[in-house]
Amino acid sequence: MELRTVVQNRRNVLAGGLATATLVSFGRGAWAQQSPPAAPPQQQPQPSPVARYRYDDVVKRARELSTQPHNAAVPPLPDSIANLDFDAWRDIRFRPERAFLQSTNSSFRLQLFHLGFLYKRPVMINIIRDGVPTPIPYAANLFDYGRVKLDRPLPVGLGFAGFRVHSPLNRPQVFDELISFIGASYFRFLSRDQHYGLSARGLSVNAGLKDEAEEFPNFTDFWIETPEADADKLTVYALMQSESVTAAYQFIVFPGAETAIEVIANIFMRRPVVRLGIAPLTSMYFVGENDRRFRDDYRTELHDSDGLLMNTASGEWLWRPLRNPKDAENSVFIDNNIRGFGLLQRDRSFEHYQDLDLNYERRPGYWIEPHESWGEGQVELVELPTADETNDNIVAFWRPKVPIEAGQSLTFRYRMTSVSGTDELNPGGVTVNTFRTRAAALGSPEQTAPGTTRFILDFSGGDLGYHLANPQGVQVVASASVGKITRTALIAHPSIEGFRAMIDVEAPVGQVTDVRAFLRAGTRTLTETWTYPWKAE
Repeated sequence: MELRTVVQNRRNVLAGGLATATLVSFGRGAWAQQSPPAAPPQQQPQPSPVARYRYDDVVKRARELSTQPHNAAVPPLPDSIANLDFDAWRDIRFRPERAFLQSTNSSFRLQLFHLGFLYKRPVMINIIRDGVPTPIPYAANLFDYGRVKLDRPLPVGLGFAGFRVHSPLNRPQVFDELISFIGASYFRFLSRDQHYGLSARGLSVNAGLKDEAEEFPNFTDFWIETPEADADKLTVYALMQSESVTAAYQFIVFPGAETAIEVIANIFMRRPVVRLGIAPLTSMYFVGENDRRFRDDYRTELHDSDGLLMNTASGEWLWRPLRNPKDAENSVFIDNNIRGFGLLQRDRSFEHYQDLDLNYERRPGYWIEPHESWGEGQVELVELPTADETNDNIVAFWRPKVPIEAGQSLTFRYRMTSVSGTDELNPGGVTVNTFRTRAAALGSPEQTAPGTTRFILDFSGGDLGYHLANPQGVQVVASASVGKITRTALIAHPSIEGFRAMIDVEAPVGQVTDVRAFLRAGTRTLTETWTYPWKAE
């Protein structure tokens, strides 16, 4: 018997091909050569699918950058735009007909901000279409330069100061500004029938520290997903960098009567930070009903927000009226797994502002609702003195209790809502007015005792209107951390369907006391807890 041999080319096998082999077999008394079977038709290699650019890619980039030194250098701007004042910079306007995101006939339009004035750090902006990110190159024909004259063309790699998105927010077929990102990690957004006021930030670093300067992280890159024609949301990714931190953000924006943003923040620490602020909000408080140090204006109130509202893990609602203090002051509210907090503009009466141009009564409030557990920490309120209404002097944020160390990574998920009122937030009664006046000495109405003051609080809403029929059943519960409450009184206030409480407080001169008050009927709490720090004089 003869041996049958099969010869194959190993290289072709390993390469995925089939060798043409000659098969030799033993026939009846003779060798017979047989032809090999026909090779199957060779298939063309299929191209690999293009990987879609996703939020995970931004997270990966932020993580990688956190292990590298921060490059804080800012390329100098061309002379023609480097020294623009505010009016000249504002005169450079994006041409609406060149807006991006129009190709799918969606309900969103993207416009860009030009570099100049305070905005000298370029931001790279990318559009994601079919999973592929494409940077937007600078082009002069995107803008109307007004009275600004350029002595030479600007480079295509110039970048932009930021961007804003328009959507039919107030009327169908009319594209109103919905959200804008410009300057450091600042952004603002609107609900229906609102006017810009306070700002949100991606992150705050060492805000309000007396012995260390605040650090302002910057959004350096953005990616905007191209929405479909019927999309009711817009997705934005952002990369943040600073000396101490890198971070990736995902913002999913839902415009409407109350615009909401679902936020994911993945934070990577380059170095330790004393005070890391999560979901920070920045606002302005100059004068109001409870702070009248500056009264040389026909407008009796000037503020973008008038209070800090908090919903604690225990279900208690706290209202802290804002102030314009003589010196910088910090207030801390410790909690474990806080349910929500925000800076609000509760006063919606035009008569209190009398400003036809700035529309303070239409300023939004921003409400933060954590998703999942944020653990132990505290809401911090920073109040800085200001001599006019042009300065943002209020900051509020959540500060984790855990020490923030180099190499640490943190993840926070939360929902932001731009609100006009607080009725949907707090089901109970709310503080609608806070006044302070002198407190007469006991037994001597003509005199004021040293270290005493009187707070007058108006409560409205919830079930307070129901209790007007039996006002004797409602009590004011007041306390002071230092000193004592010397007298309280409560009277019905039918014009607001609520009650007015008067609280006299006495404390050692120069001491700060935290005063708290709420209304109850029997054992049932009827209102939020009003809280206010007061320095006895």
